[in-house]
Amino acid sequence: MGNKIKGKDLLKIGFPNDNSVNIALGLISRYKKKESKDRVLKELSELLYAPDEYIGDGVWGKVAEGLVAPVEVKFHELKIERVPFLIYGENEIDDKTKHQFYQALKLPVSVQGALMPDAHYGYGLPIGGVLATDNAVIPYGVGVDIGCRMSLSIFDAPASFFNGRTHQLENLLSDHTKFGMYETHKIKHDHPVMESALFREIPFLRKLKGKAYQQLGTSGGGNHFVEFGTVSITAPDAGVPPGEYFALLSHSGSRGIGAAIAKQYTQLAIKQCPLPRQVQHLAWLNLHTHDGQEYWNAMNLAGEYAKACHDDIHARLTKKLGLRMLMTIENHHNFAWKETVNGKECIVHRKGATPAGKGELGIIPGSMTAPGFIVRGLGNASSLNSASHGAGRVFSRSECKSRFTKSEMMKSLSSADVSLIGGAVDECPMAYKNIHQVMGNQQELVETIGTFSPRIVRMDKS
Repeated sequence: MGNKIKGKDLLKIGFPNDNSVNIALGLISRYKKKESKDRVLKELSELLYAPDEYIGDGVWGKVAEGLVAPVEVKFHELKIERVPFLIYGENEIDDKTKHQFYQALKLPVSVQGALMPDAHYGYGLPIGGVLATDNAVIPYGVGVDIGCRMSLSIFDAPASFFNGRTHQLENLLSDHTKFGMYETHKIKHDHPVMESALFREIPFLRKLKGKAYQQLGTSGGGNHFVEFGTVSITAPDAGVPPGEYFALLSHSGSRGIGAAIAKQYTQLAIKQCPLPRQVQHLAWLNLHTHDGQEYWNAMNLAGEYAKACHDDIHARLTKKLGLRMLMTIENHHNFAWKETVNGKECIVHRKGATPAGKGELGIIPGSMTAPGFIVRGLGNASSLNSASHGAGRVFSRSECKSRFTKSEMMKSLSSADVSLIGGAVDECPMAYKNIHQVMGNQQELVETIGTFSPRIVRMDKS
């Protein structure tokens, strides 16, 4: 069997006595265990004859890279000086978060940074951190929940649609949304994302396809939600006439597939890009390498999958409501994009930050008892065309559990005329910053064209 191949077998067919042998053995163990030794050695002999032809190959691309242009593994020290940056709402951001951001600004690949007014401490890059890098992608600069996003559907029904329908709408959310690790829809809907060639071309993704199909149209735990509410449009050029509308808002990401991609490629980045211990989670992948390109493709697939989940959620509920969708506004906030920064193409990471290019629409939610804001980007280059992704946490999940009770949370919701299905005290409204203050600190980044007020919120039980 393939897994019985040893280093001496590879040397015998012509492999150089270097790290390419270890790379090949690792890939054989991972992807070729069930194939015969002769077949695997034949494939590797063909690769040795023409390694250039295997660059980018899902299985053997990394071996080919090791033969043609080996990745140099070297320890990287942080620079002494930070790259240019701006912090928005600095007085409301704690020192621990700012220090974490300052460390990211000293990476050898960093070009420019910005910290949003909802920022708080995270792994690698802070939540609310925006970082432009030179030809390098940082898996923890994107985050674990790749492609986490907001999606807002505005319907052809007035805000008064709630009148007399609260119980019915609560049942719709209970019956037709799924949350957490174990809930899935009995009847699955097909989506083009599941036919992506990447599920075939990247062996690591191949084994995730089944789970992705099972979780399609579901939402995660934590602060992820699906909620009915009312939208107030104030701008005359927002896409729908000014007025009050019935609406649906969802917040979730790429589920298990995104978490698996983040874990896999963070481990590879840490091995290939040794950094001082305090910043090891900022390890990057060079986009010119096999692993860098593979992560980039996998990240983009996870982003498409996250959008597919929202599409499915909104399609299911729209059908049950029997209403017509007038407009959808949506945006990622855990992702990396290729964008021009000061005339040069860079990789712009937005970890918990909303894209806010000139004229770009987005949603910045508050909390269960505070409005979310429908915004249009002003294209501020100093913020790397970014804005906050929400109100931002004041208290961590563990702090919430020790500070607040479920009864206090329910009292707060009741006073705001909001009903909650599921949810836990770590997501109580008191956990979050004042969204109005956050919005006040980013007036030069976005303009408000409307608001969303939650009325019925569905979250995971735990």
